[in-house]
Amino acid sequence: MTHKIAPSILAADFGNLSSECKMVNQSDADWFHIDVMDGVFVPNISFGMPVIHAINKIAQKTMDVHLMIIEPDKYISNFKKLGADILTIHLEACNHINRTIHKIKEEGMRSGIAINPHTPISSLNDIINDVDLVCLMSVNPGFGGQIFIENTYNKIIDLKKLIEQKNSKAEIQIDGGVNTSNARKLVDCGADILVAGSFVFKSDNPIETISNLKNI
Repeated sequence: MTHKIAPSILAADFGNLSSECKMVNQSDADWFHIDVMDGVFVPNISFGMPVIHAINKIAQKTMDVHLMIIEPDKYISNFKKLGADILTIHLEACNHINRTIHKIKEEGMRSGIAINPHTPISSLNDIINDVDLVCLMSVNPGFGGQIFIENTYNKIIDLKKLIEQKNSKAEIQIDGGVNTSNARKLVDCGADILVAGSFVFKSDNPIETISNLKNI
């Protein structure tokens, strides 16, 4: 199975959001990756529900919403109404992770769990069979354009082993510092979905950049 590319809208030009979304539609990208930050769980604020509603009006591909917020349970139904196909929450932000995951599924969305760079893979042992996606943060969450953390390769390998041992169907997503220099190795280690923000939207030819990531 070929890997998926999910451009991160956080890095788009918000003065031209409509054209940026249309570019993603026309590209080889598979998903729209949408980061929601609250300034509490991470030291940054991104955008809220009106912006996601606007993106959904244009997006013709899977809406992959990544919540970097505290108390995500409060907003699960809202994100379903906004058009989220996949809703990813952070392990570190939830007190009752199993309950939250099942609430996402009850709303008809695919469920994802994200972990920060220094959260061990072993923390996923009890929930790996309940999620559709695991997002490994390969930078510390909060800001785009950060340098890729090299230990991510080892974490992918360990996560792939856990998925196989548990007979889970979870896909592995990598978020942060992804580019054409490391994409091939990430996929070879077991990554299924690559999230790329600044590398795509700040490039001279984003459509070509997405194609290069897709066809490594």
